[in-house]
Amino acid sequence: MNFKLLSLAVSGIVTIGVAASPAAVVAAFPGRPEADLKEFNSVHFPGAIAQNNAEEQINIRVYEKASPAVVTVDTDKSNGSGTIISPDGMVLTNAHVVSAGGTVNIILSDGKKVVADVVGFGEDGLDLAVVKIRGQNNLPTIPIARPGSVKVGQQAFAIGNPFGQFQGTLTVGIVSRIDPQRGLIQTDAAINPGNSGGPLLNSSGELIGVNTSIFTRGQGGGNIGIGFAISADKVPGFLTAVREGRAPRVAQRRSPFGNKSPQKVALNGPALSGKLTTQSSVLPADNSFFDLYSFEGKAGQEITIEMKSQEIDPYLILLGPNQREIAQDDDGAGSKNARITLRLPADGTYTLLANSYQARQSGAYTLELKASAPTAPSRAILQEEGALVAGGPVLPSDNSLYREYTFEGRSGQSVTISLESTDFDPYVAIFGPNGRLLAENDDVSDATKNAFLSVTLPATGRYRVVVNAFDASGRGRYTLTVR
Repeated sequence: MNFKLLSLAVSGIVTIGVAASPAAVVAAFPGRPEADLKEFNSVHFPGAIAQNNAEEQINIRVYEKASPAVVTVDTDKSNGSGTIISPDGMVLTNAHVVSAGGTVNIILSDGKKVVADVVGFGEDGLDLAVVKIRGQNNLPTIPIARPGSVKVGQQAFAIGNPFGQFQGTLTVGIVSRIDPQRGLIQTDAAINPGNSGGPLLNSSGELIGVNTSIFTRGQGGGNIGIGFAISADKVPGFLTAVREGRAPRVAQRRSPFGNKSPQKVALNGPALSGKLTTQSSVLPADNSFFDLYSFEGKAGQEITIEMKSQEIDPYLILLGPNQREIAQDDDGAGSKNARITLRLPADGTYTLLANSYQARQSGAYTLELKASAPTAPSRAILQEEGALVAGGPVLPSDNSLYREYTFEGRSGQSVTISLESTDFDPYVAIFGPNGRLLAENDDVSDATKNAFLSVTLPATGRYRVVVNAFDASGRGRYTLTVR
């Protein structure tokens, strides 16, 4: 099964968003296949050595110039990165990093922790925000590049705090594409969860973009070389509005998929007919068309959604009440038709994208949504009660406690995994028989810190479920259920 997902690169926004725990989980289990490391001991041509040395010096210069002005941005609900843009502590970041509210804590490049206040949000869907550090002066800054100066093919440098644990990480790539209509710069410089709000730089160490999202595959996916940054051309006007007091002080709530309102549909209603055209919404990650629908669901309902077409390759993406992706499918209904089957994790409004697998595919389709009445949970495959206690196994990167459980699964089987605790913030991850991470989750919704996953198993074999705490402070009892 193929997967695609435009993921905001920050913990808690979609299921790939993490603190260090899931990435560290992968490192903690040596059974996972890793790419072979190769060392090149010689370069045959002196010109190549000179070129490599020149590129290396540019990398070093950009990092030394810019990294002192790159910070970590932490709130109670998420984390990301930011760029200091004024000596008195104005920090540019993404709106989605700080929009959930709570105290904003900034970690400077030297490790010093300071408090900041949100002073402005972008309007009309502009995913930017400025926070002001309290009581600071003479801070290092990053200049903004001249408008219109970015070219496809030029070098691009990203600095940030991927996975909330690796502050000051530099990655290097090129500008792969420019989307002037959406004000986005595409880059293959590695951007991962936690990089949101951090700078994308040119070879002079100037800000050319604000990293905001990635295109990845699967619920547990990471960077595959397609990242997006808001063009710095959008920044000066926004900063002027902030300084003049015209920028909103409250985050502008909007759908992450544009300004169109979803069409409301009823479960167990008649099949719907739709058509993807050039007038449909466009998924920025791959330029595929989609139509947006919404329906009301109840916790415990088992639903089946099918999208069929003779003209396009259907693709379904389902978002939960908190706008986080909980399921997606390409060919689950046979042929090229798509099907999602799962038990809803919570009451609320669910959003459905009727999408195509390939870019700019036009054609008619039918959509059908069926649901059972909310019922008692199905028989548990695995149910465990336990506790994370001092002295137990820990993940080396963040010292968070974890426990591991296994169960036998079969190819095509749909399972739900819930991890509940009143003592700590749970984090759950599932690994396949080949040791690879399949999916992970922190919070099932904004109203609870409990974790939830819905997964269609790709193969028959033994699966591992990792019970983890969101950070190193997590201690206490939990209940794990796999159905």
